[in-house]
Amino acid sequence: MLARLPKISPRAYAIVVLAALVSLVVIVYTGAAVRLTGSGLGCPSWPDCNGSFVQTELDAHGAIEYGNRLFTGVVSVTTILACLGAFLRRPFRGDLAIIGVLLPLGVVGQAVLGGLTVLYGLAPGFVMSHFLLSQAIIAAAVALAWRAWHEPGDRPRVADRLSVLPVRALMAYGALVLFAGTVATGAGPHAGASGTGELVSRLDFWGSATMVRAIEWHGRMGTVLGIAAVGVWILLWRRRANRQVRRAMTAVCVLVAAQGVVGLTQYELGVPSELVWLHVVLATGLWLALLWATAAAGTLAPARSPEARRAVAVERVGA
Repeated sequence: MLARLPKISPRAYAIVVLAALVSLVVIVYTGAAVRLTGSGLGCPSWPDCNGSFVQTELDAHGAIEYGNRLFTGVVSVTTILACLGAFLRRPFRGDLAIIGVLLPLGVVGQAVLGGLTVLYGLAPGFVMSHFLLSQAIIAAAVALAWRAWHEPGDRPRVADRLSVLPVRALMAYGALVLFAGTVATGAGPHAGASGTGELVSRLDFWGSATMVRAIEWHGRMGTVLGIAAVGVWILLWRRRANRQVRRAMTAVCVLVAAQGVVGLTQYELGVPSELVWLHVVLATGLWLALLWATAAAGTLAPARSPEARRAVAVERVGA
């Protein structure tokens, strides 16, 4: 059957993947809007909404939640196209096909988690998992987009480990900070309910002090991330790493700084929902920048490869 389908060029496929990535980012923003407007139970049933799949009369909370569900259809279409396109792309590449399959599978997982989140009354564990899975799917989409825009062998392997490993470590730590942010949100005032008799449980492992302590720990971890990001940025410039990874790390530093300002401001103002939404937007942007930096840092050459030996020789001459 696939033999009868039209073939697509590498550039056309890269554009399809980019569209899928954009849709995956946008649905994070709409999902955050659902939570922060108290619309998490605007459609109290799943997969339908108030007993029907087609809705024409909904209150504001129901319309926001229903709109987010409808946009899931857009995400489903773009990710399915990214998956199918990997098999129609010529020349065919197995790495694109493997990652491409992960996107619609991730969206299916999101749909299931979204349903469980509603059915279990916005339990914080499900809400946190829903957001974190979104970020994992975005990571897969970034990897797919990067590979789609670059043919194998376009970029030489990197011999300088100090230009690659610190960037990877920073991305891993950034993921940990992202998780800490979901913990802080899970203990915070924005449970996703409208406050009209909808009871939603919150994280309370530190009792009444859980929210404050979770926010403080998240803030400390974010500060460490900022300091580490500046350190990696300086290291990359000193090591004369490629221009693209330096630009990506500049974006990381700027976004960490912006996150710090927004986070401190929202805490001082009593965590208003508008600033929390902006915090989520910036967090997703920061995650994208970390993924971009990791991809741009490149792939390491084998330790004893000719490239690595030449790099060591050059460093010794310059020392």
